[in-house]
Amino acid sequence: MILLIICAVAAGYQLFAIMSCLDASWKTRGMRGGVWRGRPPRVRQMLISILKPVRGTDGNLEAALGSHSKLQGDYELLCGVSSLDDPAVAVIRKFPKARVIQCSTVTPNAKVGVLIDLMKAARRDIIIVNDSDICVEPDYLDRVTAPLADPQVGLVTCLYRAVGDTFAARFEALGVSTDFAPSTLVARLVGVDEFAMGSTLAFRRADAEKIGGFESFADYLADDYQLGHRIHSLGLKCVLADTIVETHLGGSWVDVWRHQVRWARTIRVSKFWGYLGLPVTFATVWALVCPNWHFGLAILATRMAMAIVAGWFKMRSIDVLKLFWLIPARDLFGAAVWAVGLFGNTVVWRGRMLHLDQDGRIKA
Repeated sequence: MILLIICAVAAGYQLFAIMSCLDASWKTRGMRGGVWRGRPPRVRQMLISILKPVRGTDGNLEAALGSHSKLQGDYELLCGVSSLDDPAVAVIRKFPKARVIQCSTVTPNAKVGVLIDLMKAARRDIIIVNDSDICVEPDYLDRVTAPLADPQVGLVTCLYRAVGDTFAARFEALGVSTDFAPSTLVARLVGVDEFAMGSTLAFRRADAEKIGGFESFADYLADDYQLGHRIHSLGLKCVLADTIVETHLGGSWVDVWRHQVRWARTIRVSKFWGYLGLPVTFATVWALVCPNWHFGLAILATRMAMAIVAGWFKMRSIDVLKLFWLIPARDLFGAAVWAVGLFGNTVVWRGRMLHLDQDGRIKA
């Protein structure tokens, strides 16, 4: 009976995720379910600085910078590197709009050290931070800054679609569109809005200064979560923009495993109780162990329907259609990652082995 109840909850979650994805697609202007809807008003009078920490040329750096060079509106694009010998510098200099900033601040989280120096170089009042491999649409600035016209909104983030250049990376990307994205929308719909994602972090310089700037969490691994959490603690909302950006994934199966375990352990040390509750979303696992095989098939069918609604209808990931048959295997892989992520305090990030304390700080 207990197992059947858990299976019913797992099926219910999938149905709620479908509702969340459909709700997030309604084109009504304004805030609904933690997502800003509809075509935003013109907000180009905002003075915007885009900060992009860059290291190496892996992934699609050139494509990402190319998309940023076509943005509508008035903005400055600052790309931070730790050394002018970095091969990324030559790529950045192909784009007149981009400006190379050599960053020297050393922090346990190397990315935050770069962001500290980029903030000092930025000359605008609205700050947008996104990862080096993020590709955006031309109206990106309007869409991610529009919610900041509301004084009760402190930070804007957005969903991202992953594109892999190896089969292992494409397998990993399935989870981004069919598991991570819908779980994010569910969280927003039920009012959990303190987290943010490195795909986009748009905020006011003044609010960043109130929380002590990036310096205040330079020793944390999950810098994006910490920024959202601390701005939220000011009594401000963290919302989703109604645009989806694109990120790049690559590497071998070993790289995918390490990447996923790093994400899992980062979530665990940031939101421990939320992490413990994640197994309720593992519909494929519960479908396999369900004592009633008819009910088990129904759970699996509901899961696959949610994957299509989230992955294709909402996220527009073509691989969700091409690799649809792999979704159950990706779910089982994700459950294994969760189990491993429940223990251990080390992660591999950019080739470095990092040790974390129980609060998510990087140990010296």
